Amino acid sequence: MIGRKAELGRLVRVLDEAAGGLAGVALVGGDAGIGKTRLIRELIERARRRDFVVLVGQCAELGDALPYLPLTDALRGAAGEPGGPVAVGLAARPVLTRLLPDSDAGPADAATGALAQQRLFGSTLSLLSEVAEQRPVLFVLEDLHWADRSTRDLVVFLTRMLQRERVCLVGTYRTDDLHRRHPLRPVLAELQRLPLVTGVEVPPLADEAMATHLTGLGAGDSHAIDGVVRRAGGNPFFAEELFAATAGSERLPGTLADVLMARVEGLSDTAQQVLRVAAVAGRRVDHEVLRAAAGLADGPLEEALREIVSRGLLAVGRQIGYEFRHALLQEAVYDDLLPGERTRLHLTFAGLLTERGGSAAELAHHYSAAHDLRGALTASVEAGRRAIELGAPAEAHQHFDRALADWAHVPDAEQLTGTDRVRLTLDSAAAAADSGDYHRAISQLKRLRQLVGTAELVAEINERLAYYQADADETAGMLEAAHTAVAALADEGESPLLARALATYARTLWINERPQEASATAVRALEVARRTGAVDAETAALVSLALIEEVTGAAERAEELLFGAAAQTSANLSINLRARFNHARVQYERGNLAAAGKSAEEGVRLARETGLTWSIYGTDLRFLQYLVHYVDGDWTTAETLANGFGVRVGTIAEAVLSSFALFVEVGQGRPAAVERLRWLEPFWSQDELVVYMARGLAAEQAMWQGDPATAWTHAQAVIDTLKPFDAGLIRIAATGLGALAELAADPHVGAEQLRVLRQRADDTLALGRYAAANGMSGARGELGPEGRGWAARAEAEWHRVHGTATPEVWRAAVEGFSFGFCYEDARSRWRLAEILLETGDREAAQAEWAIATEIAGRLRAAPLGQVLAELGRRARFSIDAGGDERAPDERNVLASLTGREREVLALVTAGKSNREIGERLFISQKTASVHVSNILAKLGAATRTEAAAIAYREGLAQSSG
Repeated sequence: MIGRKAELGRLVRVLDEAAGGLAGVALVGGDAGIGKTRLIRELIERARRRDFVVLVGQCAELGDALPYLPLTDALRGAAGEPGGPVAVGLAARPVLTRLLPDSDAGPADAATGALAQQRLFGSTLSLLSEVAEQRPVLFVLEDLHWADRSTRDLVVFLTRMLQRERVCLVGTYRTDDLHRRHPLRPVLAELQRLPLVTGVEVPPLADEAMATHLTGLGAGDSHAIDGVVRRAGGNPFFAEELFAATAGSERLPGTLADVLMARVEGLSDTAQQVLRVAAVAGRRVDHEVLRAAAGLADGPLEEALREIVSRGLLAVGRQIGYEFRHALLQEAVYDDLLPGERTRLHLTFAGLLTERGGSAAELAHHYSAAHDLRGALTASVEAGRRAIELGAPAEAHQHFDRALADWAHVPDAEQLTGTDRVRLTLDSAAAAADSGDYHRAISQLKRLRQLVGTAELVAEINERLAYYQADADETAGMLEAAHTAVAALADEGESPLLARALATYARTLWINERPQEASATAVRALEVARRTGAVDAETAALVSLALIEEVTGAAERAEELLFGAAAQTSANLSINLRARFNHARVQYERGNLAAAGKSAEEGVRLARETGLTWSIYGTDLRFLQYLVHYVDGDWTTAETLANGFGVRVGTIAEAVLSSFALFVEVGQGRPAAVERLRWLEPFWSQDELVVYMARGLAAEQAMWQGDPATAWTHAQAVIDTLKPFDAGLIRIAATGLGALAELAADPHVGAEQLRVLRQRADDTLALGRYAAANGMSGARGELGPEGRGWAARAEAEWHRVHGTATPEVWRAAVEGFSFGFCYEDARSRWRLAEILLETGDREAAQAEWAIATEIAGRLRAAPLGQVLAELGRRARFSIDAGGDERAPDERNVLASLTGREREVLALVTAGKSNREIGERLFISQKTASVHVSNILAKLGAATRTEAAAIAYREGLAQSSG
C-alpha cells in the first residue's frame, strides 16, 4: 500500500476494536479512482487472515431501481458457502433469503411495506449478531453514492444499533458525486458525528508516492512517469490509465474520458462492440446474457472477451460473468454510445431479461431507458409490488409514481397492469406513508379524492387520508375526511370497509378530544366488524374502545377489551402488537406487575418471532418489560433489557427508547446517565415523551447531585409541556415539589423567597390534584396504584415545603407504593424515617430506615444509599444494634420483601418447587431460586419450611390463597 499507511491504519483500528467486542463503522470517501477499492481490498485480506467472516456488497448505478442491492449481493456471496455461519443463519431467516435470486423461501409474509422493512432490518441485525458470536464480521458496502433509499436507511439503522457485537461495517462513497442535494449527504452528516463512526477521507497521492506506484507497474522512462504524475493530480486510477494509454506513444490524452476511451479504442472492432454491450448492462453482466445481447457466436465472443480481460478492462466476476475493472470505465463507455445504439441495446436487454425471468426493477430500468412506455409501465408496477413485499416502501413509491407518470400515454394500461389508476395511486400513497413520507401520501390522496365519485372509493380514499393524517399528527381536515368516509357508506350496507372507516373515525374523534362520540363510534365499528368478519377493524376498534374506557374510568373493562384484542389473530401484525402492548400497559397501570410482565414478555416474543423487534410497538413492548422489572425491583434484568437502548441517538424514536434507560442509571447514580442526557438534550424541544422522560429524570439526577434549583427548572419545563389532564403531571408535580422542598429548607432563604416558593408549591400541587381528578372527558375514573402513590408523595412533599409534614402523610406515600414499587417505597420510607425522628419516635424511624437501607443496597441505588447512610450516622442507627436492642418487630417482618418476593413466598408456602414457581410466575427456575434465597435471608429463616411458617403467622398465605 503506497502512500496509504495512515488511512489503512485508521481502518485497521476499527477492525481491531470489532475483533475485541466493540462494533465500529468506517465511512471511506474520496474521488472516483482515488484508490478506495484498493484500500478496502487490503482491509479485506487482513480481515480474512484474522478469520473474519467477510461480506461484500456493491451498489449499482441503477440506484433506487433495485432495493437492497448491496445486501443482496453480500448475502448471495455468503450463501454460496454451504455450512458457513452466514448460510446457516440465512436458512432461519426467510425474510433475508427472499432477497436472493431463485429463492425458495416461499410466499411473501403478511407483513409488507414499513412492517416488512422493520422485519428485514431486525433480521439483518440479528444475523450479524449471531454470526459475530462465532467469528468477527467485516461487512463492506461499496459505492453508497448509488445506494437506494432503503439501503441508506439500513446503514443508519445498523450504525445506531450495533453496540458490543464483533462487527465492523465499512461503506465507501465518491465525494465528487455528492452534489448539494444528493440524498447521501444528510445521511453522512448524521452518521459522522457519532463516536462509533470513523470517517476516512482518501486524499490524492503525493507526487513521490505516485511515482513509486507507477514505477512498480512496469517499464517506463522517468520523463514519461513525470508527465503522468503532473497530469494525474494524485488520482491513481487516472495515472494508471494515462500510463497505459501513453505506452509506446508520445500523445497524452486530455480528459479522463479521453484516457479511458483511448484504452478502448485500442481494442479490435469486435471487442469494442462487446464492451459497449456490457456497458449497457451495468457494472456487471452475466455471460449468457452478454452472449445473447452481443449476437456473436461462441468463438468470436470468447476471443473478444479474452482480449478485453487481458487488457484489464473487464475482470471475471464472482459469479458466472464479468465486471468492469472500475465504474468510471463503464460510465465512459456507456456515455460514448450513440443515442440510437443506447436505445436499441436497452431494448435488447429488456427482451432478454423478460425471457429469462429477470427482476422487474431491472426490466423497468431498461424499458424506461429504451423509451418503451408499455414495457416500462408494466415492469414499474410489478417492481413496486415486489419492493413492497421486500420491505422497501420508498422504492415501491418511486416505481408506482413512475408508472403513474406513464399511465396516460399507454391506452391499455389497465389490461397490462391488472389494476386501475385510482388503485395504483392508493398503493403509491400507502408506500409513501410506509416510508415515512406522510406529506406525499396525504397530498396524493387529497388530489385523488377529487377525481372519484363511487361511494366505495370515496370512503376508502378518505379513510386512508384520515388515517395517514392521524399518524402524521396533521389534524387539519382529518376529522372531516374520516366523517366523509363513514357518510359515503351510509346507504351501502355493512361491509369490512365500513368497519375500518368507523374504526378510523373513532380514532380521529379521540384525537380531537371528543371521547363520548369516539366511544359510540368505536362500539359501532366493533359491531360491524364482527358481523362482516373484518378482523383488523375489530382489533383496532377494541383497542380504541379500551383506551376510551380506560380514560373515562372503567379500567377493568379496558383490560377485558384489550384481552380480547390481544387474543385476535389479525393479518396486520402492527395491530396485533399494538393490542398486546396496550393490554400489558393497562395491567401494569392497574398494579398487576406479574400479569403485565407476562403479557409484555409474550408481546416481545411475538415481535422477535416475526422480526419486528425494532418496530414501534416492538420497541414499546420492550420498554414496558423493562419498566415492570424496574418497578418490581429486578434491576439486574432491567439493566440487561436496556442494553439495546442506544446512548448516541439521532432520531426521535431512538431518543424515546434511550430515555427509558435513565430510570436505573439515575437510580444507581451511574456516570452513563450524564452522557445519555447530553445526547437527549437536542430532542427536548421536539417530542413530548422525550421531555417527560428525559427531563423528569434529569430533575431526579439534579436532586441527587444537591442541585434543587436545576431540578425545579427541569420539572417546570415538563409541567409546561403536558396537558392539564395528563396523568403524568402527578409524578412530575411530586418531583417538582420535592425540589421546592429542598430549596425551602435552605437556611439562607429569606422570607420573601420562602413565600414565593410556597406559592409555587401551592400552584404545582393544584396541577397534580387536577390531573389526578380529571381526565380528557372531565372526571377521572379509577386512578391506578402508581398514580395514587405519586399523588400521596406530592401531598407529602407539599407539606415539606410548608413545614407541616407529619408521619401520617409520609405513611400514606409508603402505602401508595406498597403494590410492589420497591424503589419509591424505599424513598418514601427514607422521608418517613426523617419525620419520625423529628417527632421523637426513634424506634419506628429505625425500622423504616432499616427497610429502606436494605432495598437501596439490593438495588445498588447508590444515591439513595448515601443519604440513608448519612441519616443513619446522624441518628446513630445500626442494623445490628437494632436487632440487639429489641425483639424483632413482627409487623415489619414481611415489609422488606418486594411484591414479586411476596408472590414467591406465597407459592413456597403452598409447597411449590422452584420449577413450579417459575412456571406459575413465568420466570426461569434459576430466577425463582434466587428469589427464594433472598427471602430466606431477609426473613432470617434457615429453611423453606421456616419461611412458610413466618408467612402463615403474618397472614400472607391466607391472603394469597
